[in-house]
Amino acid sequence: MVKKVRLAVFASGTGTNFQALNDAIIQRNLNAEIVRLVVDHSKAGVLNLAKVFGVPATTIIYSRYLDKTAAEQAIIAQLESDRVDGILLAGYMRILTPLLINRYLGKIINLHPAMLPSFPGRHSILDAFEAGVNKTGVTVHFVDNGIDTGEIIAQEAVPIKKDDTLEQLETRIHHVEHVLYPNTLEKLLKEGVFLK
Repeated sequence: MVKKVRLAVFASGTGTNFQALNDAIIQRNLNAEIVRLVVDHSKAGVLNLAKVFGVPATTIIYSRYLDKTAAEQAIIAQLESDRVDGILLAGYMRILTPLLINRYLGKIINLHPAMLPSFPGRHSILDAFEAGVNKTGVTVHFVDNGIDTGEIIAQEAVPIKKDDTLEQLETRIHHVEHVLYPNTLEKLLKEGVFLK
């Protein structure tokens, strides 16, 4: 029997990408299971989804730790206890330190709402919208020690229409995210990335 890949999802928001990933794993019968959700504040809507899905959740309040390294040591201890093979960042609004990145190097995947290397950082949808470009997109990439600089795995363009509002653009980007991220996860699982 093939070992199921044990994944942790890190999220800070409502959890729409967490849901898309979890749904894909179940509906496509992928060789993986989400064994841990990590959030960085207690009011994250994604916590409600974790309860529905039966995924154990850990809330790390960074301000309660001496520093970011101490907070990540607590995260690593939990992930090791869960025997996690890989990490999927799904709207996690924290920059990871080399401590966590190097522990899971090549096994941390991030979803970014722009066509990297254009528009890195936290406000990428707004930045693209205000820049007046005619397209942006979605990128899935490996996490390295830079900000949105890791090797790109998959991308899909999203047009910016002349009469778009920011909300309309955000909706279209999120729709692409919910398809591209699960598809990319399926590809990575088939390639055995998390078990290397």
